[in-house]
Amino acid sequence: MAETALDHAHAAMEATHDEATRMAFYQQLVGTELFMLLEHDADDEKISPKIFPAEGHSFVLVFDTEGRLAEFAGAGAAYAALSGRAIAGALAPEGFGRCINLGGASSEMLMPPDAVQWLKQTLGKGPDEVETKVREFGPPGVLPESLLKGLDARLASAVGLAENAYLAGVVYENGADGHMLGIIDAMPGAEAALAQAVSEVLQFSGLEAAALDVGFFSAEDQIAARLARVGLRFDLPKPAPVVHEEITPPGMDPDKPPRLK
Repeated sequence: MAETALDHAHAAMEATHDEATRMAFYQQLVGTELFMLLEHDADDEKISPKIFPAEGHSFVLVFDTEGRLAEFAGAGAAYAALSGRAIAGALAPEGFGRCINLGGASSEMLMPPDAVQWLKQTLGKGPDEVETKVREFGPPGVLPESLLKGLDARLASAVGLAENAYLAGVVYENGADGHMLGIIDAMPGAEAALAQAVSEVLQFSGLEAAALDVGFFSAEDQIAARLARVGLRFDLPKPAPVVHEEITPPGMDPDKPPRLK
């Protein structure tokens, strides 16, 4: 089976054993859609994960592709598709760990309950909302490569949530300066999810939240034109055409944590 982005992030972490690659792995993990093996099909928004005992703890089994889950458990196995972020939120209160890609994948690993708890606490540090006026925009200054790669990967996974984004240097009316990611034509209701995603990239890049602000603008806004002149552009993928509408079964929404039985 082809290597996945999670495989590559895990390989980098194992090869270097440094903090930057470890954080990059967790950043990839929380942004990846994972497939959690269940005892049976979800019922009324509640799911029953299949539990795997190991090393004195209880683990749920998650895979980063449906193919890997099917290879391990069979094509008819029940599962829930959830983001790594949502799974961390659901598992931490239950004291479960995560067994990732069991079955021989290069990224196979056990993530103990204390690591899941740490991940949930890290993800809980959401962005603050402030209002201040911009005096001027300029080209972005020197930023860590880990931040730029993290933004590129996270925005590439935000399919259809906005048109594009620009990273630029910024000076505010109060004299403070820094960087801003200006997101253009965000879908209604997507602002909070996009701001949270950028906040997570910052956290896993080892930077303080104050290192990068997030703003939302219409493509017709003059600020969007100013950002386009000086900023580093990120294009968000367009969603695939919808052929038919299908009701999502309970527990199959990647960003909606289920209630565990």
